[in-house]
Formats: sequence, C-alpha cells, structure tokens
Amino acid sequence: MVTFHFVPYQEIEDLNSTKRISKLMGIVRQDKIVVLEGQLHKEEETALIESTMSDINEEFRGIELAVIYPEKQKMDAMKRLKFDIARFLVGNRQGFTIVGPASIVKRVRQNPSSIELFTQEARKRKKR
Repeated sequence: MVTFHFVPYQEIEDLNSTKRISKLMGIVRQDKIVVLEGQLHKEEETALIESTMSDINEEFRGIELAVIYPEKQKMDAMKRLKFDIARFLVGNRQGFTIVGPASIVKRVRQNPSSIELFTQEARKRKKR
C-alpha cells in the first residue's frame, strides 16, 4: 500500500531550512510520499538532495522530488501582479512539492501542469 502524507504550508512556514528538511525526511523515512503545499526554496531543495545522498545505504535508497509551480511567463501582466502580491502576502504556497522514497517511487513523469508517479510496494525492512 502506498501512503501519502499531506503537509500544509503553515506547518513549515515558520521553520528554518534545516528543520524543514528534517521534517520532510522524517516522513519520507517512514516510507510515505510527502505532498507539500507550496514549494521549498531552491537552496532547500539542493540541501535536501545533498542530505539524502549522504544517507543512502542498503535500507534507504534516496528520494525522488517533483515540483509543480504555475508558470508566470504564460500569465498576462495583471495576473502576474496578482500572483506576486498573493505570494508576498501568504508565502510561497503556490504549486506543490512531492517528495518520496526512491524505494517506492520508481519514476516521475512531469510536465508544467501535472506529475505522474510510478510506484511499487515498499520492501519490508530487515529488523536488526
């Protein structure tokens, strides 16, 4: 069974980058796919990927990451202005981010307006 864990933006907006990454990784390490309202900063995405690279082992094979974000280039000037004002007022809540364990998320197919996740059942971990 595949489990999704929704994280509203308000749960992470007051956290610093390290705590945001830690929170997301705690959920992913439970073999759950995180659906985050909004998106991480580019530096946080990089730090998330770097931190998982150092944690890869036989039991944890890393993560898959995908982001859907409205394309400002396709908006007219008035919509872009509204978009920027909304982002300023409520934070970076536009779009969403998906982070899942590589042991479950086999492939991600993404285009500007959709994400397809191809998953497989997680293998049971050996108890030590």
